[in-house]
Amino acid sequence: MSALGDDQVVPSAWATERFGKHAGKLGVAVPAQLSQAHRRAHAVHLTARLKKRSPYGATLAEAVRENLADAARGLDETVRDVRGYEYAVINDHALFPFKYADRPRPLVRARLASNASPTRRRMLLGHGPQPQEGLFPLDDDLTTEEYEELHETFEALGASTKLVCVFFTADPENGIHAIHWGDAHLEPDRTFTWLYSEQLPVAPQPLV
Repeated sequence: MSALGDDQVVPSAWATERFGKHAGKLGVAVPAQLSQAHRRAHAVHLTARLKKRSPYGATLAEAVRENLADAARGLDETVRDVRGYEYAVINDHALFPFKYADRPRPLVRARLASNASPTRRRMLLGHGPQPQEGLFPLDDDLTTEEYEELHETFEALGASTKLVCVFFTADPENGIHAIHWGDAHLEPDRTFTWLYSEQLPVAPQPLV
């Protein structure tokens, strides 16, 4: 993407197809919101003064979701609540942020943690580029508790909503290293197959 001015960039065809008229602004807003989220998480990290079990990661994850939701509101787009967490939805595409490493690492090495929440798995499987086949069987006899939870998550985000994955790496000392967004399919081994991806610039991250 190249600079266009007025807080937007020239978007790719892929970004325009997904986000429409907001594609150029999102190309700037996403890196800026991640930068702001890092500053918030870094402040909590310093306050905690912990070497292990730092609250940085958890704070960053929540701050990124909140900031992206605020960006969606600023564009007069939608914010949906999925089991207590807000997700930005622009032009029927939900931004799914995920910090896949705490050090610089190639995108192809991204992997969902084994203890990732069932909700995040359901979002990736139900709204990804290759939705799980037979996700909602019509036979009521096949309904299970897991099915009901999956269906609730599916409906909360919106049945027609597709995910755009926003993957990044970061650490408390160096901030955001790299940002990628695109269409990613979650595989059974928790790795991702990227049907399309592009790298976004990292916004400045002053801590004062």
